[in-house]
Amino acid sequence: MNLPKFIITLDGYFRFGQVNQHKHLLKPGDQCIGGGYYHFDFVSNRILLDRESYDFGRPKWHLLEILKVPSTYRGMRIVYSYDDGFHDDFNVSEELNIEYYD
Repeated sequence: MNLPKFIITLDGYFRFGQVNQHKHLLKPGDQCIGGGYYHFDFVSNRILLDRESYDFGRPKWHLLEILKVPSTYRGMRIVYSYDDGFHDDFNVSEELNIEYYD
């Protein structure tokens, strides 16, 4: 069953799509540093991320300075929710430099 999943790569790429497994978002040579699930909140213009990849674990945001996001999503804020009672939400758009690509 395809679900809305995302990954981040060590090179800083943010990839997402409707896939069966997170590994289906990888391209040759990618090194995945975590992933999870996403949904769009169009009312507040945000991409909301949560949970974790069974194979790759939670995103390791601390390994990145720049996140490369498809230019289609320019202007949308990105927020990751740990939803574990210990961590605050991670405001990706404020904590990392965002670069857009086509």
